[in-house]
Amino acid sequence: MILWEILVPKSKVLDDGRLDEYRLFYHCEWDDYVDNITGGLTIMRSSQGSWRDDNGGIIKERMIPVRIACTAEQMVMIAEFTKRHYDQEKVMYYKLSDEVYFV
Repeated sequence: MILWEILVPKSKVLDDGRLDEYRLFYHCEWDDYVDNITGGLTIMRSSQGSWRDDNGGIIKERMIPVRIACTAEQMVMIAEFTKRHYDQEKVMYYKLSDEVYFV
């Protein structure tokens, strides 16, 4: 088992450029999907992020770091679901540790 962190968007960019926060039930659907695969997750406080899109434009948005203990295969499934569910161009996730213990 590996400990991962994935960045989940807190809001979406509307066609006119304004940000619209996802409703709680929408995040709960994502939480349920992850929980059903892994048996748990840890949701951290949101933070401001920025990145460049494929056209060089700067995108600023609040992201929710979520920590998940699971296999690499499960994490790929979660990342792909996250990308579809939140209609994202890209989703970032990364390994925090190869050592995960439950006592």
